[in-house]
Parts: sequence; structure tokens; C-alpha cells
Amino acid sequence: MRPLTTATRTAAALTLVVATWATLAIGLGSAPASAEDDNPLGGVLTSPNVTHLGGFPSQVGISGCFLRTAPLLVTSGLDSVRVWDVSDAAHPQLTGVLPSAQFENEAMNCGERRTPDGIRRFALIGVDAVQASPGDPQHVNVGGGELIVVDVTDPAAPRIASRAPATTSTHTVTCVDATDCTFVYTAGDGGHFSILDLRDLDAPHEVDTDRGTPGVQPAASPTAGHKWNFDAAGIGTHTGWGGASMWDASRPARPRLLTTTGRAGRGTDPEHPGWNDFILHNSFRPNAQAFKPGSRPSFAHGNVLLATEEDYEQTDCTQAGSFQTWWVKRLDGRRGGIVPLDKVELADLGSYPLPQGAFCSSHWFDDRDGIVAVGFYGGGTQLIDARDPRHLEPFGHALWPGSEVWDAMWVPVYGADGRRTGATSNVVYSIDLVRGLDVYAVDVPGDGIGALPSSAAVPTRGTAARASDSVLPAGLLGLALALALAVRRRANRMPGATLGG
Repeated sequence: MRPLTTATRTAAALTLVVATWATLAIGLGSAPASAEDDNPLGGVLTSPNVTHLGGFPSQVGISGCFLRTAPLLVTSGLDSVRVWDVSDAAHPQLTGVLPSAQFENEAMNCGERRTPDGIRRFALIGVDAVQASPGDPQHVNVGGGELIVVDVTDPAAPRIASRAPATTSTHTVTCVDATDCTFVYTAGDGGHFSILDLRDLDAPHEVDTDRGTPGVQPAASPTAGHKWNFDAAGIGTHTGWGGASMWDASRPARPRLLTTTGRAGRGTDPEHPGWNDFILHNSFRPNAQAFKPGSRPSFAHGNVLLATEEDYEQTDCTQAGSFQTWWVKRLDGRRGGIVPLDKVELADLGSYPLPQGAFCSSHWFDDRDGIVAVGFYGGGTQLIDARDPRHLEPFGHALWPGSEVWDAMWVPVYGADGRRTGATSNVVYSIDLVRGLDVYAVDVPGDGIGALPSSAAVPTRGTAARASDSVLPAGLLGLALALALAVRRRANRMPGATLGG
């Protein structure tokens, strides 16, 4: 990332101030519901297999993560970190709020640690440009490059537990193993990323990867950087300007490169134009433990990499960032072992030609047995059928006028003991910079209940009634949105920059 100018920092700080004002105007609790016709921006456009269950516009939302040993969702926005009880997935309840103005913490990441006193649960904030919290006034960050650990063990009272500086971009920060989060990788920049040691949660620090060179030295990566994602086999995929690279992270302080997406991932392969016009944003490899090198691409073989390509300044929805599938042919230490399969832009999906002239790049996504929920900014929440990874098809959508969906997540199923069962419900959460949190039920293949939340998602209520939509303070949140997008435009399209949603 290039050094931020005073003007950029001022704009970022102004964004956060406006976001905080918006939060105060809304109040810390969920807003009361109202009829769809009262929505000042108009109603929702959904496919027949999607039902809108409710909206919670109390946060200028950016991203979220689910904990594993408690039915909790932690969300991040420009104004706060929030903890939600999702034991009834169709009706999330706001449990705790940490006022914390930050830009951008674009990928909320959850971690857990077993201690003699029980399980310690926490979320990670990556500070891009600025961060300030009234609960920690002596630490105000202007300039970014910092990891913040937020303890959510008591979900009603989230608190900042510790901080650590990093030598590379902390646009995103990710636990190598979320079930035992002792090491964290940063997005990185300039061909490098930072490895942070969290074995002492109250005193994290960056690992020096080259002790023979003065100063703390980061690790090298050909694809630094935007996001790390770790699969069930313990392999990390690093996405960014240079495409995607996959790593053996079994020794997290010394990761080993396994392969890359080659020229196609860098956007320089004439046989695969348009596969990376800005950055590969994030990724997921389903069924990774079943990997069979050289076998035909399928989820059954664990050799399909799902990814989004972000191009957020492109408002032509036939060219804006795509959702993609890649074939992981080998993981043998040689580069170029990941090759393209298929991709779709918003114009290939069911809600098109809406929107027009809006930000419509793909962004964060989540997979449920080959049905992928993707946030497409102004293009709303899109559902893509990736069960045949060579032939992606539209599956469903939910689109609001004037909204900006940054994150879409399938809600996991939690058992009676509060732990994840490994199953996924048919409920999708969309985190929207304008609308906050929206809840949808999806008619998924095989469950036979239609677009209603399953009993696993609402175990204490049975079949949930459709909730009304919520009143949206469009003026304040719209201003926050405009300022946020203005700040994001500070990054030129050059390999030295790292900011992208």
C-alpha cells in the first residue's frame, strides 16, 4: 500500500465520524420493523426461491464471522464491532456492542483458544487507515498496519484485549487455524505478508522471518495481497494482485509455497482475458481433504477452488468483478498448477439488467454444497449454482435499490451444546454498508421445505413467520456510504497498492 496522504487520512476519519453519527441516530439496538411499503428506497427484488425474513439496520456493515463453539456472529462496520446471538438464525439478537470507528477491517475473522479457564473467543480487526474506540482512548491509530484482538468471550461486553503492529498491510488478517488461533497472516503488500504470533493473546507480535537481517522481516508471497483463506486440509490460499497462491501452513511460522494461478491469475494470459482485472479477492476450496492430484475437477476430488475477482470501480456489470472456479491440478511446489474453469459476472445472473451504473463487482462469498452466496455490492446478494464447476449457473438473488452488499454468509447449524454441528442451514445473512444486516431463507436443493427457514435454523420456533422490513435512515447511511466509497478510491490500480474491498 502506498503511504496515505493527510487528505486521505482526513477523509477516512470523516467517514468514521459520519458512520458513528449514523449509529447514534439509529441507537444501539435493532430498529423496529415496518412494512415494505415504508422503505424510502423501495422494496426488495427476489427470485421465487428466496424470502426476505427481516432487516437490522443498526450498523454500517462491512463483514462478519461465526464462532465455532457458541452460536454467535461477530460483525464489523465503520462504526462498531457487534456480537449477535444466532441460536435462532431467522431472528438474530444483538447481544453486545463495542463502539470502534475503523477503516476498513474489511474481513472480520473469528478465532478461539482453549485455556485452563475455558474457551476464549475473539475477533480480529485489521486496521487499514484509522481506528479509534472510546474504550481505548490512549490508542488511536492513524496510518494502519495494526492488528487488534477483540475479546468476545463475554458476548455482552466485547472489549479490546491487545494490539500488535505489522510491517505489511493489515487490510485483512486471518487465523491460520480458527479453532486454535495461535498464528495470523496479514493481507500483505509489495510481495510480502506478515506472520503474527498470537500464542500470548494479550501480547501478540510479528514473527521475524529472517533474523540475519536487521529489523523485523515479513514473509514473501507472489500474490500479496488481499486475503488468506485456510481450508479443511490446513492449506492456505493467498489471493491478491498476482492471483492466488496455495501454501502448506502446517508449520505456520514457516509456510511453504505449493503452487499458483500463473499468468491467468495475474491477468496476463491472452487465452483467459478478464480473469483478474484488479485483484483476486478471496477463495474457498470445498472438501479439501479429499484432494486427488491430476483428477478431473469436482468437489468430490477436493480440487476446485472458488474465488471472487474484485473490480469495484468498474460500473459496467458485464465486465465488473466475477465469481470464478479454478482447477487445482497439483500441489507439488511448482507454480502454475491452478488453471481457470469458469466465471460469471453480474450480467450473467438472474437479476440483470439491474442494477444500472452501480458498483456491481463480486465480493465476499460463502459456499453451501455448491450453492454459493455472493455479495455483489450494488448487485445485491446473488446465489450461484457451482455444483458443476465447469458450468456456473444463476440460482437466485435478492436485490435492494441503493444498497451495497459486501458480505453474504450461510448460517451454520449449532447443536444443543452451542457448537457447530458441521451442517449449514438454508438461511443467508447479507451484510450491507447501507442496510446493515439482512436475513433470507433460500429454497435449497433436497430439503423440501421451500424458501422458509429450516427447523435446524430456528429450533425453538418451528417455521418462522416472515418478518417485516426495517426503517432505514437513508440520509445518514447514504452519506457514510458515499464517503466510504470515496476513500476506497484512494488506491490506484498498481501492484504497490493493496486496498480493495
